[in-house]
Amino acid sequence: MDKINKVKTKDFEEEVLNAKEPVLVDFYATWCPPCKMLSPILEELAEELKDKIKFVKVDVDEEYPLAERYGIRGVPTLMLFKDGIVKDVVVGLIPKGALKSRVKQIAGV
Repeated sequence: MDKINKVKTKDFEEEVLNAKEPVLVDFYATWCPPCKMLSPILEELAEELKDKIKFVKVDVDEEYPLAERYGIRGVPTLMLFKDGIVKDVVVGLIPKGALKSRVKQIAGV
């Protein structure tokens, strides 16, 4: 079921910042109930948008320096990167339809 790869700090530049396509990063924690609720929504979107947007996830407890670098204070936090730049940030749960249209509009897909 896991269509979304976990990214470690050491791979973040290559996987996210240097990616040719827009990347949606899910900063999450394993102990976070809203993160668990968001996970299947992101899995569905990753499948629906697989040729347009790359989806990855970062465990904030395992990759604390990365979470700190991007100022993650609450989870889940979604960041949309395009050309290595943060274009949008969503903190907390968001309905699938709203997230999909927001991501598509900002990513330009």
